[in-house]
Amino acid sequence: MSTQLNQSKILLVDDDPDILDLLEYNLAKENYVLAKAFDGQEALEIVKSFKPALIIMDVMMPVMDGIETARKIKSIPELKNTLILFLTARGEEFTEVAAFDAGAHDYIIKPIKPRALVSRINAILNRDTVEESQDIIEIGGLIINRTKYAATFEGRTLVLPKKEFELLSYLAKNPNKVFNRDELLEKVWGADVYVVERTVDVHIRKLREKIPEYYIKTLKGVGYLFSIEKA
Repeated sequence: MSTQLNQSKILLVDDDPDILDLLEYNLAKENYVLAKAFDGQEALEIVKSFKPALIIMDVMMPVMDGIETARKIKSIPELKNTLILFLTARGEEFTEVAAFDAGAHDYIIKPIKPRALVSRINAILNRDTVEESQDIIEIGGLIINRTKYAATFEGRTLVLPKKEFELLSYLAKNPNKVFNRDELLEKVWGADVYVVERTVDVHIRKLREKIPEYYIKTLKGVGYLFSIEKA
């Protein structure tokens, strides 16, 4: 059975039927193939067979909240590149950070502006944010295969959500070059997709949990660089 994600498929997850109906109405006009779930547990049951490219999900839901659901989805290897957009009334910084920690691609605070939301979703699904370069990057024990969206370190497969992979790829193909957060947001997330600077920090921290920290160095007050030297 193929595990390829279908770029036209979106899973909508919210315990508010009115929100689901509003999303379904506006996205159906864009010819997306849609499925709906009313809580995280139901989403987990649907996502393995539906294989959406994008999940639009609330944070606060019964049975299983959105952040826990995102963690479980991202732990499934064939779904690691599924994009997750949180659409929620929770505007606290700690909730937003927790969402990105769980693998979120984007975080939008309700109330919904349907036309703006649809434009944002179109941009997310249609963007190829990483510039064309060599298909395989090999630095020390780290091997990045951009064609297959796969990476290994010393023979160990790295489980990387899509944005973590793209961020690592972009840094690795520009070794020893310093990028500030704004530059990385523009190059990896895109100029017309709004995310906060903290998003870069969260993704860098997640990468450092999977590869040696010496690969990605911090220049305090400046930004990040990918180093080919251990020291």
